[in-house]
Amino acid sequence: MAEIRILIVDDEKVIRDGVERALAGSGYSVAKAESGERGLEMLKAEAYDIVLLDLMMPGIDGFTVLDWVKEHRPRIEVIVITGFATVSKAVTAMRQGAFDFVG
Repeated sequence: MAEIRILIVDDEKVIRDGVERALAGSGYSVAKAESGERGLEMLKAEAYDIVLLDLMMPGIDGFTVLDWVKEHRPRIEVIVITGFATVSKAVTAMRQGAFDFVG
């Protein structure tokens, strides 16, 4: 079976590193981006199966990244992760095509 490639896009280093440890320890191939801008650069350059995406980031936010992924790489599953969860944000993310929302 092919290795599953996951991209973590989150501006908080502790979140990126913690999630990476958990996923890499389970055998996934993990890449990290510290901003929405960097996440988009990586998505344009490499193939990923799953994106774990923070919504609230300075600069390009997660909603913008989610829109780009669903338009240009619709087969990628996006799981939204955020420390600022609201029902409104969850509904918006799901309507924009997120696979799941974890707040």
